[in-house]
Amino acid sequence: MIRDKEGLVDICQEVENRLPKGGIVLLKGDLASGKTTLVQAFVKFLGLSVEVTSPTFSVMNVYDERVYHYDIYNEGTAKFIESGLLENLEKSGYHFIEWADEKLENILKTYGFEAIMIAITPANEKREYTFYEA
Repeated sequence: MIRDKEGLVDICQEVENRLPKGGIVLLKGDLASGKTTLVQAFVKFLGLSVEVTSPTFSVMNVYDERVYHYDIYNEGTAKFIESGLLENLEKSGYHFIEWADEKLENILKTYGFEAIMIAITPANEKREYTFYEA
């Protein structure tokens, strides 16, 4: 699906359709591709009135105990695991993980976590959102 920033409601609806009770969403895309923008749109889609910022340096932000937002760009998968954040994925809600790699995907499978992946690719002034089962 190709959407601009204002058209993210369809993407958010697709996430909710695929994960109606919450779950793990792995976000892949280059720098400034719109990963945090998608999380901002999803939080708004849920009707939450909180500020959503990139957790680049904090590694994790929590929005109203319903949306968990991780950024593992700086620390990587190993630090994510060492920090005990894998266990955090057992909490109910939506868990968006920016910069997830194949190693994290394999670890999630090994521990029985189900996840979807969204690859975000710039398409002129818009973005292409491609959903995969992780």
